[in-house]
Amino acid sequence: MKKLTLLLAAAGLSMAAGTAFAEDCAYNAESPFDLEQSEVEALYDCVKDAMAEGYAKQGDAVGSEYRTWTVTATAAAVQGAHSKRALLTFANDIAAEQYLKFEEEGVVMPVGSVLAKESVSFSKKKKTARPGPLFIMTKVAAGEAPETNDWVYGGLQPNGKPMKFKQAFCHDCHTAWEDQDYLAYPVEEVRIGN
Repeated sequence: MKKLTLLLAAAGLSMAAGTAFAEDCAYNAESPFDLEQSEVEALYDCVKDAMAEGYAKQGDAVGSEYRTWTVTATAAAVQGAHSKRALLTFANDIAAEQYLKFEEEGVVMPVGSVLAKESVSFSKKKKTARPGPLFIMTKVAAGEAPETNDWVYGGLQPNGKPMKFKQAFCHDCHTAWEDQDYLAYPVEEVRIGN
């Protein structure tokens, strides 16, 4: 832990100097799942400013505003979804009340709900953390996107450019949470209210 703290202190100095941050946000674990929650939080802190700046770079409305929305967890946490990244989800005003109930059955999100999920990527080879994509889910009116149960999936690369993928790429995984209106939630340990 002491080594991680020293590396992160160096990262703060490097970011202030305008140099690349990712190489400075190092971790010493075999897998992101082996990191202590405090280490995940320190790595998130190391990249959080660069994430927000990068997602907003191209002027995307969600990428520019999501940090003003309701945060749904007390901290980013490593999860199995989204390729073993640390995730932190934000909900717009329309989504927040329903989403924060974390219900497991009968969930119906209101039209206009938008969720933005920050991700911290971990390089296994270099043992560094860096900004990952911003994943976005938008609930549209009934019948607008019937093939994805009226969810539109999107994302921004760490430089703010839109990601290109087929809707089924996301939705096929989200069908595992059909009773939750196709939503996964933060891990229980970090959920707001737990």
